Amino acid sequence: MRASRLLMFLVLSLTGCDALAQGFAGLGTDADGFATPRRGTDFTFPRDHGPHPEYRIEWWYLTANLTDIDGRDYGLQWTLFRSALRPEGGLGWGTPQLWMGHAAVTTPQAHHHAEKFARGGIGHAGARADPFSAWIDDWHVTGIPGGGDALDTLRLAAAGVDFSYEMDLTATGPLVMHGEAGFSVKSAEGQASYYYSQPFYRIEGTLRLPDGDMPVSGVAWLDREWSSQPLSGNQAGWDWFSFRFDDGARLMTFRLRQTDGTYFTSGTWIAPDGATTALADGAIRMTPLRQAKVAGRSVPVEWRVEVPAHGVDIVSEPVNPQAWMETTFPYWEGPIRIGGSHEGRGYLEMTGYE
Repeated sequence: MRASRLLMFLVLSLTGCDALAQGFAGLGTDADGFATPRRGTDFTFPRDHGPHPEYRIEWWYLTANLTDIDGRDYGLQWTLFRSALRPEGGLGWGTPQLWMGHAAVTTPQAHHHAEKFARGGIGHAGARADPFSAWIDDWHVTGIPGGGDALDTLRLAAAGVDFSYEMDLTATGPLVMHGEAGFSVKSAEGQASYYYSQPFYRIEGTLRLPDGDMPVSGVAWLDREWSSQPLSGNQAGWDWFSFRFDDGARLMTFRLRQTDGTYFTSGTWIAPDGATTALADGAIRMTPLRQAKVAGRSVPVEWRVEVPAHGVDIVSEPVNPQAWMETTFPYWEGPIRIGGSHEGRGYLEMTGYE
């Protein structure tokens, strides 16, 4: 067992709290004294780019589709999770805030990934709104001041045992609110999160991999989400897609798998100019087409996604079917290619496949 993972388990055992397990595995079904999202809440930027410690769970989640000079596909992930052990605050080692970072690079032949843990309040991990920065140890995503939104221009870096990357990102479109002006419903019972994205990044930089340094460029998508009870008790995992179509439109979709075999779906259609249309439960059909054996599990790696109201009938295929994040809470995360009614690229995340 890696030392960082052992340290986190020791921290959790000393606190006698399963908040991290609720936060990243089940995401919690009870608020337990934490704040909960409310309809009609206005976002305030740059403040809301920073942390919301009164909520149980929060993340800064960046994925990118990259190509090299020969057109070879790569995927990149950088994620910082914050989870609170309890609603009330504290200083230094007494803070209830725990932080977890995930970083990955996917190629057609390999999937490189790494994981970090830190306790908040002692400087090893955290986030701030203005100037924007989110970090865990030497991994960071940092805003570059220059006018406009604090997320418009970013610098990104992370490193694992067998990979590293340094990237520059520039937004070419507006922030996007999901659900009802950023209030994203996750179940028929009403569990919800605050959820917005910056899906219009251009990205370029260097991947450092075992076979050498690789200059790459492409497109990236940053998700911001926080809540205290985003899942219902009968939900076991989710399948989430971000699609970037060659005509400039974008699409976010997810389905939450329920224990009775049904699904709760939601999504956002994003026009090339950033105008959005919310896609309510039932407006999206997501059908697994092919399973693959991944880390001893059967995982659906090829999908058909249909959004009839927008003429979408596409099939997604993985760049690498073995893009498995063998982290404390394991999941599948990797780049995809898109064909059918729309061409393009995207990213797929799947959790809860045991």
